[in-house]
Amino acid sequence: MKKQFTRCVFFVTFICQGLFSMNAAAQAVDSVYHDTLVQKKQEKLWQVRPIEVVPPVTLALAAFVTQGSISRHLQSHVVSQYPNFHASHTDDFIRYLPGVVSLSLGAAGVKGKHSFGDQLVLAILSNIIAQGVTGSLKIISKYPRPNGEDNKSFPSGHATSAFANATILHEEYGHRSVWYSIGGYTTATAVGGARILQNNHWLADVLMGAGIGIAATKVVYISYPWLKQTVRRIRKK
Repeated sequence: MKKQFTRCVFFVTFICQGLFSMNAAAQAVDSVYHDTLVQKKQEKLWQVRPIEVVPPVTLALAAFVTQGSISRHLQSHVVSQYPNFHASHTDDFIRYLPGVVSLSLGAAGVKGKHSFGDQLVLAILSNIIAQGVTGSLKIISKYPRPNGEDNKSFPSGHATSAFANATILHEEYGHRSVWYSIGGYTTATAVGGARILQNNHWLADVLMGAGIGIAATKVVYISYPWLKQTVRRIRKK
């Protein structure tokens, strides 16, 4: 949630009747000022722009809308049009490509939003959390794949990975050039499309996976400043 800071006005009206009173008042003002700065710093650690919520929420809603007849109708059409489509497991690897590009740029010294070390931690956390959510939903939903291979169709793990890594690239280097963002999300979309064309997933699976990937990465990036501060505080104790 985006928080607006209230204005802090300090009135110092000390009537000095002794050295002890003056020192005590100065200490009180310093304590209030320090506490206010700490509170403001804590508030700055959790800033969410409303626009950041729109993509994952929209994708999740679209997944529920297309679940069922819409996805089945689309899949029937795709299979009839591309019965022999096979990506040779390319989608197993290119789903990580945007993240690899981001980390490679960081390792090469190209300045991103974070240092290379922080980028590495963010990438690991984003992928772990995204796959954790997707894996849990697979177990709960037990939705059959269109090819009947198993009941782990919803959501798509490949789409989750692809969009999580695309969001990492966008967060780190999208401000340098929009082409980083376009390239990352185009790659992720291609992975999702390949999963449908190969008859491994329904449209709803891919949409939900994309939403989870983006949401998980956004949450990690938003909470990371707080996490770093918490780790520092624990180390000092």
